Amino acid sequence: MDVRKIARDLGTLDREVFEAVAESPSPLLDTAMPRLTNAADHSKLWLGIATVLGALGGSSVRRGSVRGVASLAVTSLVTNQIAKRLWHRPRPDRTLIPLARRSRRVPTSHSLPSGHSASAAAFAVGVGLESPPVGLALALLAGLVGLSRVATGAHYPGDVFAGFGIGAGIAILGARVVPTIPTSAIPTADPLRYHTDPRPDGDGVVLVINPDSGEGTGGRVIDEVRKRLPHIEIVKLDGDDDVVQVMREAAARGEVLAVGGGDGTVACAAGVAFDAGVPLAVFPGGTFNHFAKDIGCDTVAQTVNAIRDGSAAYVDLVRLNDDKTVINTASIGAYPNYVRVREKLEGKIGKRLAGAYAAYLTLRRDQSVRIAYDDKTLQTSLFFLGNSTYLPSGFAPSVRPRMDDGLLDVRILESGRRFSGLRIATAIALGRLVRSPLYHELQVPEFRFTTLDGPTVLAHDGEVGESCTKADFSVRYRALPVFRPLP
Repeated sequence: MDVRKIARDLGTLDREVFEAVAESPSPLLDTAMPRLTNAADHSKLWLGIATVLGALGGSSVRRGSVRGVASLAVTSLVTNQIAKRLWHRPRPDRTLIPLARRSRRVPTSHSLPSGHSASAAAFAVGVGLESPPVGLALALLAGLVGLSRVATGAHYPGDVFAGFGIGAGIAILGARVVPTIPTSAIPTADPLRYHTDPRPDGDGVVLVINPDSGEGTGGRVIDEVRKRLPHIEIVKLDGDDDVVQVMREAAARGEVLAVGGGDGTVACAAGVAFDAGVPLAVFPGGTFNHFAKDIGCDTVAQTVNAIRDGSAAYVDLVRLNDDKTVINTASIGAYPNYVRVREKLEGKIGKRLAGAYAAYLTLRRDQSVRIAYDDKTLQTSLFFLGNSTYLPSGFAPSVRPRMDDGLLDVRILESGRRFSGLRIATAIALGRLVRSPLYHELQVPEFRFTTLDGPTVLAHDGEVGESCTKADFSVRYRALPVFRPLP
């Protein structure tokens, strides 16, 4: 096989295709191509699109815009500072191009590869790795940018294809270094509906709420509920009440137990409703209201409408040592402090770097606990357990696609090994924590552990709990009906 002859033949074909495009009379090419190629100068087109995507897109689109810009930046550096210096191919003869179609700027660098095409491919593929529909649309636009480089006489077609290959390759390589976040890693399922009568005026509903909760949010909840559900019974808590006893009495005389407050109060009400065999309605009245948001009731109006329509479905509960209820998460060690540090910084430096710094800081302070579970014994400062599976994997769980999968989501970062803090922080920063031998993740219906060096504090649902030496978690699958919006 004569490689030189093949190269000459390809070069001849490349020039012939260029000349065919140059000699094609087309008003569309004459008007559209110069404008498009000028818009792509210095990546202005892609940076403008990234700004729009970041402002208006969803979470996956925003991540895609960041990934696209990062891929573009690396590609531009590689193309202009390395690739163009390796191949000294002269530019095409611009005199073959109609005058109206020629770009205003005359490039002086070598022709192979096309920098515009490389940047276009890098941005489109980078966005597409996080959001395929948007990436497809951008790929079509990137193809037109590549065509514009040939139509305006800046490059041969081979230069454009080489640029596409470099840009796409760098974007894909970037995904190996910083993996993408899947939009959904577990299958979803239709909720199991709880059949109950509509209650347009709130008949049979007993609401237990502290008017002073959430810095006055409780009082506003009471006013809105009274207005929209005139027959509801409202029990106001004060500082001297036995909250559990008040809730038990409310559940005994009502057909629906409603609660207003934060996640700790909701967890208490969920346990009472489960024991009493009545459905639960949740009005968000705390600081974060994770449970209310996850069931689609992050406003009073949404809960009211669900009660009025009789819209309810079953969710899982987690029982801790058979006498306590967990609705969201539980943790030992310094996990709550880790979350506070990460959330404080992620708006300034991004979630990934904030998570890396928070993990390094937490592990460095050595608030570790030795635990035994299954057939393992390890030391950990960061232990997380969730009711149902959270996304994404790693130590920034934020979304529950469903709340009735019958599983506990357990995540453990192992400390106590050589340079464990630095190793974990580096893995988080590079997006490779799930591949680290120091990271343990499992989804199981039951989980139990024992502390080996005395009692440790177990926190759950935003509340600092009691000290324990043993913890036994088990899922009550689809055990509690809750009022929530349903499709």
